Amino acid sequence: MRWMASPLPAARIAWLRVVAYAFVPVDLLLTTPWVFDHAQVPGALYQPLRIGRLLPLPTPGPWVTAFGLALAAAGAACAVLAARRRLPSWAGWLVALAYLQWMVVAFSYGKVDHDRIGYLVLLAVLPTVGRVGLRDRTPSEAAGWAVRATALAVVATYALAAVAKIRFGGWDWVDGATLTRAVVRRGTAFSEPLLDHTWVLHAFQYVLMGVELLVAPLLLVRWRREQVTWVLTAGFLAFHVMTFAALTIVFLPHCVALLALLPLERLGDRRPRRRLVPA
Repeated sequence: MRWMASPLPAARIAWLRVVAYAFVPVDLLLTTPWVFDHAQVPGALYQPLRIGRLLPLPTPGPWVTAFGLALAAAGAACAVLAARRRLPSWAGWLVALAYLQWMVVAFSYGKVDHDRIGYLVLLAVLPTVGRVGLRDRTPSEAAGWAVRATALAVVATYALAAVAKIRFGGWDWVDGATLTRAVVRRGTAFSEPLLDHTWVLHAFQYVLMGVELLVAPLLLVRWRREQVTWVLTAGFLAFHVMTFAALTIVFLPHCVALLALLPLERLGDRRPRRRLVPA
């Protein structure tokens, strides 16, 4: 608990609220607009996730379109309210629960993306911190707990992805032609030249497994030098940019959760004004 609740500046939560809530309409309308198509899918194809089986959640239908548009508007409104320090906790809980319902609608048809866990946890922990401002540098244990809960979810995403590769694909995932097949299916101008050098793709599969299992946990370490955290976080963000450039696979929600590891509170620091001295 000393590590989980180690104080952090409250302003980091304020900036995370603005970014996380502003991303809700971006995700619904630009990143995953295909979820709206489930409104026209027959209900017989709906196979709810376990949470959808435990809770009395409704079967997707025509209401999905109105629900998605309302959630996008609520996310945008919460981002504005957070920037003006007028976001009560109940509004954050409303967005978190509504987005969770949206994820059940999205992934109850045979496809489940693993890039949402960190973002879902981030939305769930943001309401646990009180009203904070963008320039509030007061040390807060609640802010520290929220950031490290998100960090644990981010690292678990990488580690459990590696475990799933071995669990479902076996060691052939690492030692086979997994990335070569991915480039053949979804390759771009940046990755297709590597088909002439498939050994690079083969070697990168081992590198990827090592990064997910061994390097990702380093994000949880409290380094004496803040630059180490910057380098690690920037490296993972660059990895996701490279993945999008090579395979057009984007992990935007996960990247939003990664931002929790950076000292965003510094964005609110004002530069001292220069004093004009008369000649």
